Amino acid sequence: MLKKLYLFVFIVISFGFILIKTKTAFETKRPNILFLIADDAGIDFSAYGSSYTETPAFDRIAKEGILFNRAYTPNAKCSPSRSCILTGRNSWQLEAACNHAIYFPPHFKTFPEILAQNGYEVGLTGKGYAPGKALTYDGKPRKLIGESYDHFTLTPQTKYIAKTDYAENFKGFLSQKKDKPWFFWVGFHEPHRAYEYGSGARKGNKKTTAIQKVPNYFPDTDSVRNDFLDYAYEIENADGHVARILKTLEESGQMDNTIIVYTSDHGMPFPRMKGNQYEHSNHIPLAIMWKNGIKTFNRKIEDYVSFIDLAPTFLDAAGINPSSSGMHPITGQNLFKIFNSSKSGQVEESRNFVLVGQERHDFGRPKDVGYPIRGMHKNGMLYLKNYEPDRWPVCNPETGYLNCDGGVTKTFILNQRRYGIEKKYWKLCFGHRPMEELYNVNNDPDCIYNLINNVKYTSLASQLKKEMEKKLKAQGDLRMQGYGHIYEEYPNAEIIGFYERFIKGEKITTAWVEDTDYETGMIDDY
Repeated sequence: MLKKLYLFVFIVISFGFILIKTKTAFETKRPNILFLIADDAGIDFSAYGSSYTETPAFDRIAKEGILFNRAYTPNAKCSPSRSCILTGRNSWQLEAACNHAIYFPPHFKTFPEILAQNGYEVGLTGKGYAPGKALTYDGKPRKLIGESYDHFTLTPQTKYIAKTDYAENFKGFLSQKKDKPWFFWVGFHEPHRAYEYGSGARKGNKKTTAIQKVPNYFPDTDSVRNDFLDYAYEIENADGHVARILKTLEESGQMDNTIIVYTSDHGMPFPRMKGNQYEHSNHIPLAIMWKNGIKTFNRKIEDYVSFIDLAPTFLDAAGINPSSSGMHPITGQNLFKIFNSSKSGQVEESRNFVLVGQERHDFGRPKDVGYPIRGMHKNGMLYLKNYEPDRWPVCNPETGYLNCDGGVTKTFILNQRRYGIEKKYWKLCFGHRPMEELYNVNNDPDCIYNLINNVKYTSLASQLKKEMEKKLKAQGDLRMQGYGHIYEEYPNAEIIGFYERFIKGEKITTAWVEDTDYETGMIDDY
């Protein structure tokens, strides 16, 4: 009888141990990671209060996860912004990858490459790292984000929306993967220009009156408002794919153990937004859902977070130590303190700033030079320093202001100046800028009123500059060491010497701007 009792107790204890071990294994199972990134979308999502864009999929992720109100890219241009995401480093720490459309340095490993080396299935659909070229040391093509899944296409809603069926391609990836954790990058081509003019109103049933406010650096006209609606229609198209992707994920039973990140690479493809470093340039949408990993859902966070914080978050979630991963030292900090908190608002007191900046974006200036900027957002203020204020900030007028995509709004502003109707919008969007700028972003998100010469802000501006430069020096920024010219010496991967070749009469295609964007006479805006 006693032997039977001992046997029973042994069985119960053993079974309990198995249950505990099984539960622990489940809880520590490495998560899948789904990364959804729009191309050129600002924070015009309904979760942020947009009055003319409906994004139920984004809103769902925010409601069932976390909405970040102060998320920023360090560099508001496609290639350098994506470089920051992939490496966890600020763009001035990435040599050539600080610039747009370059040869990605072979010695900088990306977090998808590290995930793949550590047992993850990795893939993407749509736009990954682009524009630019990624090669190995021996000149072979390098896949920074894994294999492409672009087999499925569809008939787009407008002639400029991509034919890529992002949702179906994700479904295809999911059906082929083995019993391993996975990372998948969904890179929408929307809402990158060009747009089918009037599609927002005609096909999306949108009204210009739904737009509550046009930024103060744009004229408030029907054509500008329609440009906004066409942009919003493309965001909604991408969001529709996200809804389908979430449905596929739910049906697969993998929703709870998947980190879902939904964002955009930078602000809108409009003048004074994309390709600059103002509030509307770098401020990005960011919603993260992870049912097994976020303690309290439906929170709005006021901490400043940066794209460079994503790579360490993903690696730590996957059980990979970033410092021994083989990547260059990561500057960003993981988001786990926010995930593990129940608080809304400010969670980490130390997250009260982000750094921003740029070197060369698009070509279009003599000798292929850039427009170097460094800046810091802190506690609702934005300090900017323009290191070469004598240069044209959006590239030279005679080469079409190539660092601003062509479109209805750009054309309208250029024509206002040309025909002597109005010059103030042109000056704000395309004119020369002072060496220093200071804005109260809380009161002036359009960054119109430069406070740098206001004596009330002299001390604050000095403090922000000093703190910014100290942080940049600690990060090895060459411009802080007097070697900023090195950033400009890295060659463009597409065209070299554009300005000089154009001035000599060579016809070079620049499809992202209109032919009418090129100025035919000299311009003096001083």
